[in-house]
Order: sequence, then structure tokens, then C-alpha cells
Amino acid sequence: MKKFLQTIMAIILVIGAFIAPSIASADSDGSTTTEEVVNEKFGAPIVVYGGNLTEEQKNSVKESLKITDSSDVQEIEVTGQDLVTYLKDGDASARMFSSAKITRKDAGKGLVINIVTPSNITEVTSEMYANAMLTAGIQDAVVEIAAPKPVTGHSALVGIYKAYEVTGGKLDTERTDVASDELSVATILSKEAGIDEAKVSELLTEIKKQIAEQNPVSREEVEKIVSEQLANLKIELSEKDRQLLIDIMDRIRQLDIDFSKWSDQLNDLSKTIEEKVGNLVDNEGFWQSVKDFFKNLIDSIRSIFN
Repeated sequence: MKKFLQTIMAIILVIGAFIAPSIASADSDGSTTTEEVVNEKFGAPIVVYGGNLTEEQKNSVKESLKITDSSDVQEIEVTGQDLVTYLKDGDASARMFSSAKITRKDAGKGLVINIVTPSNITEVTSEMYANAMLTAGIQDAVVEIAAPKPVTGHSALVGIYKAYEVTGGKLDTERTDVASDELSVATILSKEAGIDEAKVSELLTEIKKQIAEQNPVSREEVEKIVSEQLANLKIELSEKDRQLLIDIMDRIRQLDIDFSKWSDQLNDLSKTIEEKVGNLVDNEGFWQSVKDFFKNLIDSIRSIFN
């Protein structure tokens, strides 16, 4: 009996060791109760609502974005007509639901993307948004994205373009068009090719870093960079998806971008993605250790009663 009680106590202690860290991380949502100071150089944050939201859905988005006083922000709408403005093949009749709040920051602050309704943005991750925004020319901003019901999240990017220009930023429509296509490629690789979302973002970021460093002058050189990064990250693509990736990266190579200024923000994004990928690996190891523990536990209990 004494041996049995000791085993039970060991079980309690070990389970506590597993659960405690999980609770600690679950309680940390990154929120803050301090009042945000308005940067008067850029004005109040811009909130851009999907043009097809009902009044009830709009109120839901406001709640998600923690907008309690409309006088603290500047509110605008994004419609299908904005798709035509920023995308070459934009459809003016498109229905827009995803919404965003953008707060411009001083140079060097980098991009911070927060999807506040993750269960309702079904295809696009924060890192995918960040990658596309850098391609479009958006930097140094805090962006929060929300939707009142499940949507892919693609239209939020057009809303961000519009909000950025309302705050005084200037965007090149060639870059915004390529950025939106890049976002589509990212979701295709994740959804259709079955690559983990974090790995897709890591792949795109690493390829763009090499483009910034090597300054390739031909499609063949871009293709070499893509092949090297696919090998480095141990990602296998079909020939169709591989060509899709090369196409978008070659278009990025041809954009009018000061790649020397691009590198710092890409490096920051790369660190964020590496941490996320590392956490995925750590989590896999954690759950394997849980499985191993309970397997050993069952064996121990069996040995007691045998």
C-alpha cells in the first residue's frame, strides 16, 4: 500500500508539472490595460470596416477591436471598389467583411500584426499579413484584424492599404497588387499543398531575405534562391506550386524596392517566425513526453497490482 500511495503522489506531482506551464501561457494574451498615447504626427488610429457588415456585425467588430469611443479613432469603410483601386483584377462587386485597425508608428518600430478573432480568419496568419504588407510598402505600424464570422481574411489587406493611405502613407499599386497575389500564394501553399502555415511564412521570408541580399537580376537566379530555400527548410512542392512560388518571387524581384531598407524588417519578421516554428517543435516534444509519461505510468500501475 505504501508503494501504491507513493506512486499516486508521484502522479499528482508530475501532472502538476505538465499542467502549470500550460496554464501560465494560456493566461498570457498580450493585452494591456494602459491607455494608448495618440501619435499626433499620424493622427488617430484608423478603423476600416468591411463594407458588407450589418450594423450588428459592425458592433461585434468594434467590440473585438476594443473600440469603446468612436471619437478616439477615424472610421472608414472598404468596398469592392477599393479592390479595383489596389488590385489589377479586383472585383467591384466583391463582398467585404474582414476589418482592421491600423496605428502608424515612428520609423524603425516595425510591423506588429494581431488577429483578434483568430477563429474567424480562416486562411491568413499574422505572419502572412506581415509579409504581404512589407511587399506592399507598409511598415512601422500596429495592425489589428477582426471579422464577425468565418472569412478567409484576404479583404482585410485591401482595407489596410486604404487605411495606410488615409494616414498619409503612399503606396505603389504595382506593389499592392503583387502583395495581394503573394498572400494568395501563401494560402495556396498552406491550404492546398498542406504545408504548415508557420513554415510557409518562414519560406517566403527567407526567400525574400535572399533576394534582398543577393539582388538577383534574372528569373533563373530567383529560381536558384527558391530551390535553395526549399532544400534548407526541407519543404517539397509539386512542380505547379514550385513554379507558382518562383513566379511571385520573380515579380517581387522586379518591384521598385529599396532592398537595403527592407532587410531589417525582414530580419525582425524572420525572428518572430523562427520562434513560432520553434514553439511548434517544442509543443510536439511536450505532447510526446506526455504520451510517454502516461504509457510508463500505466506500466507502473500494472506492476504494482501484479
